Amino acid sequence: MKAVVYDGALRLEPNHPEPRVTPAEAVIAVRLAGLCNTDLEIARGYMNFRGVLGHEFVGEVLEAEDPGWVGARVVGEINCGCGRCSWCLGGLERHCPMRTVLGILGRDGTFAERTRLPLRNLHRVPAGVSDTEAVFVEPVAACCEILEQVEVRRFDRRAVLGDGKLGLLAAQVLAADGATVTLIGKHPEKMALVATEHIQPRALPELEPRPTFDLVVECTGAAEGLRLATELVLPRGTIVLKSTTAQPPTLPASRWVVDEITVLGSRCGRFRPALDLISSGALKLAELVSARLPLRQALSAFERAEVPGVVKVLIDVHAD
Repeated sequence: MKAVVYDGALRLEPNHPEPRVTPAEAVIAVRLAGLCNTDLEIARGYMNFRGVLGHEFVGEVLEAEDPGWVGARVVGEINCGCGRCSWCLGGLERHCPMRTVLGILGRDGTFAERTRLPLRNLHRVPAGVSDTEAVFVEPVAACCEILEQVEVRRFDRRAVLGDGKLGLLAAQVLAADGATVTLIGKHPEKMALVATEHIQPRALPELEPRPTFDLVVECTGAAEGLRLATELVLPRGTIVLKSTTAQPPTLPASRWVVDEITVLGSRCGRFRPALDLISSGALKLAELVSARLPLRQALSAFERAEVPGVVKVLIDVHAD
């Protein structure tokens, strides 16, 4: 099968080995896959990953021991725990110390014609949700995780720092309860895609970097994002970190101590709340798609994703 492989260099492999089904897993034909900043960072050496990249997808189950899954249109949680440790038994497989992570850690991903995942990781996509919407479930779930980690309603002054793929989604999720969110970024045309009465864009070059917000969600995808988030948060405020970068960030720890700032890492989230939110129609998703390329042009998709002003690039696996 065709697959995008990273082994120190990024390449399209025309005859990559097919995934094989195991009793607890399913083989899935990938229909659509999304490129995110983590994929770009992995191609720069993040996580020292080797294998097929990609973790955002929607597909169709081809093989499974349970025939009830065959033919189902699915998305899949990307963390695959051992199923036996205290983390897994407590419902937190995404923190299992023995986990593999789809396209990120020890498990081939979704920039390929087929992939595999445990059946317990799969979620059926509701009929009313399109493939284009479904491919956003994983990053939307990562944004919904903020709502599980932080009591967001107690923060009157909320900001999302970064107008990339995740920042535009995070602003929408944080505004879904009707509260006002300030979206801070460098690209007015990107922020305009999600601007509403509850999402107020602010151009970063015009922003005075002083303590202004109770809650700052850092989605810049850049090592310097943590420093800027620290400049923007009020004393006793909270910073939620979403960026993963190959380059280590500067840690402004003295400010955290003096102003008693909470700094919270936030990674993956549960898919069910994300599917429910997408099904409600509350999010603008199709508007975020800048390009859709076939798998044979996957390397060009990576190049396109690096272009300033581009938001979401999708890989249409079965397109000509």
